[in-house]
Amino acid sequence: MPTLNLETAAGIELRFAPDEAGLLSGYAAVWGKRDAFGDRVQPGAFAKSLAAHKAAGTRPLMLKGHNPNTVIGTWDEVREDATGLKVSGRLVLDATEGRDAYALLKAQAIDGLSIGFRTVRASPATDGGRIVHEMELIEVSLVARPAQPDARVLNIRSTPNTHPHQEDLTMPNTPTETLDSTTEVRSAIDGFTATVNERFGSLEGTLTELRTRLDHTETVLRRPGAVPESRTAGEVETRAFGTFLRHGRERLDAIEVRSLRVSDDTAGGYLAPEQFVAEMLRNLVQFSPVRSVARVMPTSAQAVLLPKRTGTLTASWVGETAARPGTEPTYGQNRYDVRELACFVDVSNQMLEDSAFDMASELAFDFAEEFGKAEGAAFVTGDGTLKPLGFMTDLEVTNVTTGDAAKVTADSLIGLYHALPTAYRANATWAMNANTLASLRKLKTANGDYLLVAAGVAGAPSTTLLGRPVIEMPDMEDIAAGAEPILFGDFAQGYRIFDRIALSVLRDPYSQAVNGQTRFHARRRVAAGVAKAEALRKLKVAV
Repeated sequence: MPTLNLETAAGIELRFAPDEAGLLSGYAAVWGKRDAFGDRVQPGAFAKSLAAHKAAGTRPLMLKGHNPNTVIGTWDEVREDATGLKVSGRLVLDATEGRDAYALLKAQAIDGLSIGFRTVRASPATDGGRIVHEMELIEVSLVARPAQPDARVLNIRSTPNTHPHQEDLTMPNTPTETLDSTTEVRSAIDGFTATVNERFGSLEGTLTELRTRLDHTETVLRRPGAVPESRTAGEVETRAFGTFLRHGRERLDAIEVRSLRVSDDTAGGYLAPEQFVAEMLRNLVQFSPVRSVARVMPTSAQAVLLPKRTGTLTASWVGETAARPGTEPTYGQNRYDVRELACFVDVSNQMLEDSAFDMASELAFDFAEEFGKAEGAAFVTGDGTLKPLGFMTDLEVTNVTTGDAAKVTADSLIGLYHALPTAYRANATWAMNANTLASLRKLKTANGDYLLVAAGVAGAPSTTLLGRPVIEMPDMEDIAAGAEPILFGDFAQGYRIFDRIALSVLRDPYSQAVNGQTRFHARRRVAAGVAKAEALRKLKVAV
């Protein structure tokens, strides 16, 4: 049987052994001819792809209408010649799709060829199309209307003694070409048949032995516990972390130990899996409301530096021949140092041993409560010492006074609203604590309508003030003389939070062993600070 070879005298050629099926040949692409999409294929465009097929022992698919589920045969020979991409193959007449395709070709209902490819290298043409220099050939399909008019089936015939009712068919108005002679085809078929019979004879004994082994293997696999449980990487990691919480590292098997990610904690903590961290972060928003409106991003550095424009270009009106002024912007940077937040929780050993208790969920809530309260206070009023600098203590965030020494007035709220630049006002949010919110709910307009609205679209609960949402932040100040109880601004632009380590947990079964408890040390590292002070405005109770 002829083997797959590579010839370069007339271009790269893929050659496969002929089979007993309907034979056809034609051109799948013609050099330099513009197709319906404006592409022109250059000679040599398929060279690398054909060489790759040869090296991999594969061949382009023969499809009908580019449908990957409709394989109608195989291409035995694909090569480049002086005209274009020449293809020769055979329809599988034992399959319904192959017989249907042959019937359509015989009835002259279809005769087009179209290539399925991926462009590797192309350049724009002067007429607005493309010149394709290199492409990856995936399949060649029989189609009714090809994109390139000259891409047609030139000849189709049946192999002798295969389907006597079929006849050789030459497509009209196309150059006729013959494939191999009848004698050569028959000789190749005879040689191929003899080779196959010989190989199948030698494989019969091997197949019998394999069947015996497979029967034995199937019997073994049917035993209970013989097949290991199939789990995804995330499931293995989550289960391993749960085992670590209950019993410690000693009870983990080798696969579970490898699945746990060790944190950079010098005490040897483990990073919580993604599912656990996601639950913890959802809980965290309940106690740290700033996270729900600020922009939160991950980081892998000890500090985050963001460039900041401090001065803009200054354009001036000039005369026709007047000198043009020089100008340039100035830039600075914001630095956000990663700070560490830590806590521990003691859990009863009996509770850990109770298999019905969801330890991961309980710890997630406990850590969220501890970290959320500490974070919420730091993001609002943090002084920048061992903690992030809060937006209420950042001196770059300017304020607007109420005009009253003891209370917040409706006019001052309107003044604060319009003190914020227009670009940030559309996405701004009001921030205040519950006491301040209760005071503002009592404010009314001149018509007796409440200034603060507690119903959103279609009656859904949604507190808004002057059309913008209100969020409660318990760490904001109460209304008092000299206090700053309200902030209005675009938190997504004005405040940034960077998570370095979402959560690291260290299991300590020793320090509280006398009390029948296991201590879990948790830590997270986070950076935060004001990004754009102009996106935030504070309201100060003062004249």
